[in-house]
Amino acid sequence: MSGFKDREKAAEAKFVHDEATKFKIEARRNKILGQWAAEQLGITAASEIETYVGEVIASDFEEAGDEDVFRKIRADFDAKGVTISDDDLHGKMRTLYAEVAQTFETKD
Repeated sequence: MSGFKDREKAAEAKFVHDEATKFKIEARRNKILGQWAAEQLGITAASEIETYVGEVIASDFEEAGDEDVFRKIRADFDAKGVTISDDDLHGKMRTLYAEVAQTFETKD
C-alpha cells in the first residue's frame, strides 16, 4: 500500500509543479504579448506601455484559458484600426507561449 501512496503523492506533486509552471509561462507570455500589442497600437511612452501590459495581464484573470486575453487585445486592435487577423493574433499567442516555455525547459 505504501508504494501506491508514494506514487499518488508523486503524481500530485508533479501536477502542482506543472500547473505552477504553466501559470508562470502564461504570465510571462502575457507580459511579452502586452508589450508587442502596445507596439502595434502605437503606444510609445514607457509608463503607458507598462499600464497597458498590466491591463493585458489582468485580463487573463477573467476566465480560464486564453480567450479573455485574446478578446482584450482584439477589442483594442479593432478600436484603433490595427489590422491583424484573428488567426495571426492567436498564432502570436501560441508562438510566444512556445518561446517562453522553451526558456523554462532549458532551466530544468
